[in-house]
Amino acid sequence: MGQADYPQICPGGGLIISWQLKRKRVLLVGGGPVAAGRLVNVKDADAIVTVICPSSGLCGEMKHRIYVEKCVDEYEDRVFGGKEDVMGYDMVLTAIDDAALSREICQMARALRIPVNVADVPPECDFYFGSLIRRGPLQVMVSTGGKGPRIAAQTRRIIQRAIPKNLGQAIENVGRLRAMLRSEAPQAAAGPKRMSWMIDVCEKWSFDELATLEEDEMRIILRGWKDGSVPSARQVRGISRTLPDSKRIRKAIVGRCPVAGYISPWLAGFAGILLGSAITSTLFIARSSKRA
Repeated sequence: MGQADYPQICPGGGLIISWQLKRKRVLLVGGGPVAAGRLVNVKDADAIVTVICPSSGLCGEMKHRIYVEKCVDEYEDRVFGGKEDVMGYDMVLTAIDDAALSREICQMARALRIPVNVADVPPECDFYFGSLIRRGPLQVMVSTGGKGPRIAAQTRRIIQRAIPKNLGQAIENVGRLRAMLRSEAPQAAAGPKRMSWMIDVCEKWSFDELATLEEDEMRIILRGWKDGSVPSARQVRGISRTLPDSKRIRKAIVGRCPVAGYISPWLAGFAGILLGSAITSTLFIARSSKRA
């Protein structure tokens, strides 16, 4: 790789990362619509959340999250009390109208080296919440660095329309295949080969094909691992159709067409035979009774 091929460094951006908040403690001060949005963001990341806000300041969504869904781990019906309220947390978020108090909370958090975000005040944010797209395991964030949230939302909608609806399921299935491969070749030294082989799978199979991948088909794909080959969907599905699989047999009998929703032709035909036989028998009995 020559110097001209090195990526250009463009100062002034933010570090876009996927922050792992699972089992981390997050303090959320506020109870309005913005706070409700923040709550969704951190609960999606499996954080342990404490909300401090008088009940009179809770919006409808926050009330639902606290009292109906009960997804808030700890709710304190009061105003923010001071530095002791901030201590012991891994992240602090404020979404209140009191600018002076927000600034004070920010200073307290930074003094304790706790990352903090003050809603709508970029200088008092150690990180920003971008405009998010979520499709199962797929997460896409669009950020303007706090300069144009509305433009970020518009850009997100453009990207969202371009993402296939079944991409989330395709990613789930790729994850399952990777886990099966890791079980078969767990050695650390096999890491680069595993990565290269999985790249080949993702290049060879379309999103639609990956989204409909079944476990028996994954096992067939894995047969190519040792010699580094990746069979195509056509090859795999030609093989898998010959395998006696109870799930596939059940689908053939009682399944539905995924597009039109029709029941299995086999079942429909069999039902037609039974119904026809029943009607014929009934008519025969009725005629016999009349003659008698």
